[in-house]
Amino acid sequence: MNENSPIAATSTNGNLVQRKKWMVRLTVLFITMAISYLVYWYITSRHYEYSDDAYVAANIIQITPQVAGTVVSVAVNETDFVRAGDVLVTLDNANQAVVLQEAEARLAQMVREVRTLYTATRGLSAAVSQHRAELQQAQADMLNAQADFVRRQPLALTGAVSGEELQHAKTALEIAHKHVLALTEAMNSAGEQLQGNLALTSNLTIRTHPKVLAAATEVKLAYLNLKRSEIISPIEGYVGKRNVQLGQRVAIGAPLLTIIPLKQVWVDANYKEAQLRRIRIGQTVSMTADIYGTKVDYHARVIGIGSGTGSAFALLPAQNATGNWIKVVQRVPVRIALDPAEVAAHPLRVGMSMESTVDTSSKGTQVLADAMTPSNATETKLYKTHEKASDTLVQNIITQNIGDKLTPKTAH
Repeated sequence: MNENSPIAATSTNGNLVQRKKWMVRLTVLFITMAISYLVYWYITSRHYEYSDDAYVAANIIQITPQVAGTVVSVAVNETDFVRAGDVLVTLDNANQAVVLQEAEARLAQMVREVRTLYTATRGLSAAVSQHRAELQQAQADMLNAQADFVRRQPLALTGAVSGEELQHAKTALEIAHKHVLALTEAMNSAGEQLQGNLALTSNLTIRTHPKVLAAATEVKLAYLNLKRSEIISPIEGYVGKRNVQLGQRVAIGAPLLTIIPLKQVWVDANYKEAQLRRIRIGQTVSMTADIYGTKVDYHARVIGIGSGTGSAFALLPAQNATGNWIKVVQRVPVRIALDPAEVAAHPLRVGMSMESTVDTSSKGTQVLADAMTPSNATETKLYKTHEKASDTLVQNIITQNIGDKLTPKTAH
């Protein structure tokens, strides 16, 4: 067929028209898709900030000994579950037991010595009172002897009284005077001793005497060191890393193992600087974990935004002030709290990868926190039980050695 024929021309024109129709359709389709995406972005997508740079974190409790010793027992292995108060490691406590016995004996001896001091104080007080009464009687006798001597002096001049009788009166006066001096000296000596004892016991009891308290402190310390030979878990969790071995000699503060409370995990999601513009504390977060995939969705919330970028806290911070500088988009960690019930249903491990999407349209408060976030993993009262037991031990030793139920009040 000739290309210039009417039939060929009609066929070519038909193809051009068909192509134009398809081009128009494709153009309309692309424009529709673009408009749809813009509408979706404006209504929904622009209110979400996504990051796949997110990882599970938790408190890693480092277990260290409070006393030095040789390991005689290791009760746990890695991945074991432990409860608060469970004994993890036991150290040889023979030396601590001997020290405690010595401290108990020293406390008992000190209580008896202080009790003797109070008894002596009461005795000195009675002696001073007795000397005072005797001195008063002696002074009265001396005044009588002096009066007898004075009366006999003029009578001796007239011969009414013999010289021998006058001499007897004088001798009696001298004896009475010496007796008064002796009693005065004895009373002063007892008074000085009493004042010294009162200075050591005034406003104190046997239980509150400084010597008894000092000995009691030694007992408490020895008791605590004995109990600390059993290293307990301060929290419920899982053994993460165990470094201690049987027979190992460990020092105070040496890392033995770690406990990780996996029921109290959170997520650190690292967002780019530009993504932080509308992220606020309290906003809701949708999260997925790589271990479970998109089938498991964690409902979380923002509880804090980091105080600096990761590079600022690096071991070797970037020297941005140097001439050899390349701008790198920085990331700031955003702390996200998970729902404990969801974590219990789908457990996570420290360091696992997460994907985080923050809903910036949800209600948020401030960028910077203005109060501490309560955490159950930051407090334990288990060690207080040993302190209470040591107080009970001290009081029992004191009670046993006070003996005669002496009420140790200040003697007067």
